[in-house]
This record gives sequence, structure tokens and C-alpha cells, in this order.
Amino acid sequence: MIAGLFACHAPGMTTREAASTAADREEGRASVLSQEQFEELARFGERVDEALRLEFVNGRIREKPMPDGDHAEIIAWLTRLCIKADEGWWLHAGRGLRVGTYRKSNARPAGCLAPSENFVGLGEWTDAEGVLMAVEITSRDHATHRRDRVEKPKAYAETGIPVYLLIDRDTCEVKVHSQPDGGRYEMLLTVPFGKTVTLPDPVGIELDTEPLKDWVR
Repeated sequence: MIAGLFACHAPGMTTREAASTAADREEGRASVLSQEQFEELARFGERVDEALRLEFVNGRIREKPMPDGDHAEIIAWLTRLCIKADEGWWLHAGRGLRVGTYRKSNARPAGCLAPSENFVGLGEWTDAEGVLMAVEITSRDHATHRRDRVEKPKAYAETGIPVYLLIDRDTCEVKVHSQPDGGRYEMLLTVPFGKTVTLPDPVGIELDTEPLKDWVR
């Protein structure tokens, strides 16, 4: 179990390294941890290393990749657009959400669009009530395909999040998932960077994706 791997990591290995190693060992197989056990494990890791962020999606534990500068610029750009559309909205970055139904999961979307005070008074991990859109941005790690293109769309759809926006820096495309129905989104619209796309209701924001071309390396 992951908790045991944390407890007995090799001398000289930091907790962050131990967590990453443990997550890598779990990569190819589903964990036996419950959602509650994972949350306890995640709290332990963050107490030792504040920069460590873990996710638990489809029974697998992974370390959330640290965002690079371009990732941060994309979130800032999208946040400005969301506030311009509705001053009562905020794009909450890295918010811990309990998602999924078949396999209860814990995700930290790059951003989740919700009312600005949606999470006031709540703990680190919360249900997705009030979330209008989940946003992910592909990273350079080897797990980004399964995580962002396969497992998270399923988990977010199961949770009933109306819109899932994937900014895919590998293919230079914006992928808009909408109309969640059980374990999948019924609609998927893919447009290349540089095109304009309107995000479906309840978001309803028109995105000119031209700026995204500057944030791909």
C-alpha cells in the first residue's frame, strides 16, 4: 500500500521522492485505497512537503505535475475571460474535488469555474456542487494522455460537471466536452489553436484561442 511505501522509504530519500516513487509503482495497477484513506495520505504528504500534490483517479495515485510558466499564463488568461463574462465567477486553480461514481476519485483540476465564494468554509477536498466547468492543461509527463484525455473526462462526466475544457498543448487543440451523460460526455468539439470557440451553457464564453499559440513549447 502507498502509505507503507511512504513510511519506509530509503534513507536519504525525501518524502517528495518517496511519494513520486510510490505513485509510479501504482501507475500500472489500481490501488486498494479508499477515498478517505487517500485523503489522509495526501494530507500527510503535504504536511511534509507543501509542494507535493497527489491525485487519486480511477483507482490510481499520481503526483500532480508542477505547472510551468506557460501553464500559469494560460490559467491567468482564462481567469480574466471568466471574470469579464461574470464578475461573480472565479477560476479556482488546483482545487481538490471529489469526482467519479464507479470509482470514487480525487482530482485537482488546473482550474474549476464556479462562483467566487463557492468553496468558502469547506475543506481541502469537496464535492463538485456549483462547478460549471473543469479545466485541464496537458503537461510534459508520460501520464498526461491517460489522465487528461481518458480518465478525467470520464470522472468529470460521472460527477455531472457540465463542461470539461482540455487545452491540449501536444496537439495544439482546444477540446470542449459537454452534455455529461453517465460516464461520458455526449458532445466533443475540437478546434485548433487560433480558432474561436464558444463554450456551451452554462458557461457561454466565447474563446479566441489565438493567444494559446504563444504558450506552447
